[in-house]
Amino acid sequence: MTETLHGVIPYIATPLDAAGQVNRPVLTRLCDHLIDQGVQGLCPLGSTGEFAYLTREQKAHVVETVVSAAAGRVPVIAGVASTATADAVSQARDWSALGADGILAVMEAYFPVPETGVVDYFTAVADATDLPVTMYTNPNFQRSDLSLSAIETLSSHPRIAYLKDASTNTGRLLSILNRCGDRIGVFAASSHITVAVMMIGGLGWMAGPSCIVPAQSAELYRLCRAGDWDAAMDLQRRLWAVNEAFARFNLAAAIKAGLTLQGFEVGPPVAPQAPLSAVQVAELKDILKGLGAL
Repeated sequence: MTETLHGVIPYIATPLDAAGQVNRPVLTRLCDHLIDQGVQGLCPLGSTGEFAYLTREQKAHVVETVVSAAAGRVPVIAGVASTATADAVSQARDWSALGADGILAVMEAYFPVPETGVVDYFTAVADATDLPVTMYTNPNFQRSDLSLSAIETLSSHPRIAYLKDASTNTGRLLSILNRCGDRIGVFAASSHITVAVMMIGGLGWMAGPSCIVPAQSAELYRLCRAGDWDAAMDLQRRLWAVNEAFARFNLAAAIKAGLTLQGFEVGPPVAPQAPLSAVQVAELKDILKGLGAL
């Protein structure tokens, strides 16, 4: 697909069976469900997809399954993440060969990396294939993050087209849009008030919570695109309880618990992550019921 990315692009949870294998039938059913509910794209191997806890073989099975399930109906933006540039480049090439429509580039780091190294990493990933690249920045979790100057430099690369920002700083997004202009499209995360991001020129959001409230997320996007800001904010206020739960609990555990409540046998989060407690599951259940998502 060559269309411009936009809208609701869920970070898809990774269903695993008791033996630790990717549960392809469940993942396929989840992808069909999300598309039927109106999302505009799918992102396997995002944060909520537990990329940091999966083997290379598991990651390949996830991408292969999601590409097959999407069947060209929506773009598939596959996550690439590593501490080593060569490994990230290898992943990007593999996901391209499996049919991904774009790359979500994440930089992991154990030792601090200078800004030149950060720029070189994302440049190498973008040079590896012909696919459009979405850079991922999360100052709260990443040891070496993308600075405003690094983002501005990378926005000139012909294949670096988007940025997904998981900070809580909407002013940072406006600074990025002002500096980069039309060279880069900005996506919000669950940490942002997405209506506010859409008002300042965002293209949509890539986020885990959309996995468990896809229809409501698609409606929020529709209202934003229509400029019906009062109705959008009313829905945003009601949906914010999901974002708050997502921030308070373990990310993957929260989404996997929600999906399990909805009938998807995705299994628990990968150890040593802990699943939600019975009290936390009950709280999430009440939230989803209140939104009509159960």
